[in-house]
Amino acid sequence: MLRARGTARAKDPKKAMKRVLRIVFGERKLKFAFIVVCILISSFSIVYSSNFLGTFIDTCVFPIIGVENPDWTPVAAALMQFAAIVSFSVVFNYLLSRTMVSISQDTLYSIRVEMFRKLESLPISYFDRNQHGTIMSRFSNDTDTLNQFISNSLVQLMQAGITIVMVVVSMVMNSWFLTIVVAVFAFITMRSSSFIAKRSGRQFAAQQADLASVNGFIEEMMNGQRVIKVFCHENKSRSDFAVLNEKLRKSMTRGNAYANVMGPVTMNIGNLQYVALVVIGAIAVILSGGATSGYTIGLLAAFLQLSRSFSNNVNQISQQMNMVLLALAGAERIFELLDEESEKDDGYVMLVNAKTDENGNVVETEEHTGFWAWKHPHHDGSPVTYTPLRGDIVMKDVDFGYVPDKTVLHDISLYAKPGQKIAFVGSTGAGKTTITNLLNRFYDIQDGKIRFDGININKIKKADLRHSLGMILQDTNLFTGTIKENIKFGKLDASDEEVIAAAKLANAHDFIMMMPDGYDTMLTNNGESLSQGQRQLLSIARAAIADPPVLVMDEATSSIDTHTEALVQSGMDRLMANRTVFVIAHRLSTVRNSNAIMVLDHGRIIERGDHETLIAQHGVYYQLYTGAVELE
Repeated sequence: MLRARGTARAKDPKKAMKRVLRIVFGERKLKFAFIVVCILISSFSIVYSSNFLGTFIDTCVFPIIGVENPDWTPVAAALMQFAAIVSFSVVFNYLLSRTMVSISQDTLYSIRVEMFRKLESLPISYFDRNQHGTIMSRFSNDTDTLNQFISNSLVQLMQAGITIVMVVVSMVMNSWFLTIVVAVFAFITMRSSSFIAKRSGRQFAAQQADLASVNGFIEEMMNGQRVIKVFCHENKSRSDFAVLNEKLRKSMTRGNAYANVMGPVTMNIGNLQYVALVVIGAIAVILSGGATSGYTIGLLAAFLQLSRSFSNNVNQISQQMNMVLLALAGAERIFELLDEESEKDDGYVMLVNAKTDENGNVVETEEHTGFWAWKHPHHDGSPVTYTPLRGDIVMKDVDFGYVPDKTVLHDISLYAKPGQKIAFVGSTGAGKTTITNLLNRFYDIQDGKIRFDGININKIKKADLRHSLGMILQDTNLFTGTIKENIKFGKLDASDEEVIAAAKLANAHDFIMMMPDGYDTMLTNNGESLSQGQRQLLSIARAAIADPPVLVMDEATSSIDTHTEALVQSGMDRLMANRTVFVIAHRLSTVRNSNAIMVLDHGRIIERGDHETLIAQHGVYYQLYTGAVELE
């Protein structure tokens, strides 16, 4: 079974945070400025409310205590002023929340777009190395945690930080002595939070990696349900899942154990601080003469409110640190994907629409002529040349390995003239599919040359090269959509008439018309409602509508019965007419009419020739064809 690699950790939280903030606010400076204004107003209202209590007690309440006919006008005026400030703050808090929701969704939208764009630009080797479920986890779990951070934690941290600054300034102005008491308890709180956060951060990073492993395993098991049931491996699958799930349970338990203890610790430190301020403040009020000088009841009441605001916001930061650490662990995994090196393409030769002018020269044209040519600029300043697209392919002395120190193809040389059919036969692992993967530059060779119409394929832009190649694989991939849309995948701007013509060429038209909605029949789950043969016919139609000069058929009929194979083979024969074709087949009867047959063994061509020549040699091909040796 596949497993996710290792346990990821947040390597550089500061760098990740800077990058997140740059993404969130880099292109939203006006919204960021508005958020800061809203937070300043909200924080000001908190400080104002606390100081209002002290002023209200000292200037409005004490003067009317014991008075026979008190004047309530100052009290009413103060309360109206307080209500206006609070109402103003409520409005800006609402605007703050709405703006942050907008920013968070815009940010997540752009991140998902960038992730998908990056995914589409990555080389095939990336998907060879990484489990699909692990990749999906970055789009789901990691983006969810990042969303929670941006929409909730980020604004709360900003608000708490600004409020703390304003509260500290106000506390110092009221009483520097009591502020020192608060600072002592704040230091204790910060040390405690830091101790807990370091440990919870490691576990949250492990949690994200373990969650990706579980998701990847589940996806793998869902895709392989038929195989699991055929071999009665349900118990084995459950036990493997239990191991991964137990690892996730442990990392989540440890992470949340630290996270859950942080709140009570900081809250109780805050309570101790409150008690200490009450005792010390009461003594100071008594020693200073009560409400007449120095420390007053109102000042103490205001300071206690300020200290409570200070503690609450410190606790808020402590609580949010868990979400921050979890989000940064997820953000780093997202950035790892975004920082993956995209598939390199140094090609400069392009495939263009062409026509022949009155002098017989090939020239470029904007109209679609059905005639293609390679547009070849020259670095030496020579005029641009146009080479007609014919499908002439030459491989000379090609060596290749998926990793540098392990060569899997050795000294491969062959040629295919336009309209020829070249077949590859050999046991599994001989290198047949690897050769076809080199033709479309899914991988680049280590040594040798591959030329397409006389042009080194390294000089051809990859998209243009692949546009000139059609592939029909053993494992057909059909996408969620109509049959028509799946056929048009080979040519997105194809007309309905072209779709029908391609389906008829592939022998798919008859079965399509028997479907409930014909060409508009919806396909889901990789076309599970179709037989393997029907799915293969659709893949032939998809290749046919692209009308490529070169076709690669990788064991396209190996997984279907002989009756269906005849139908599929008939469609392929029509498609192969006048095209250069590379065929990989286990059934040697399908390659008898090939112009050349290459017999491979351990990455080397050990025999070559047409069917009659190889049979006459009584070599490996003869043994394979007569059944003396079976393909594995």
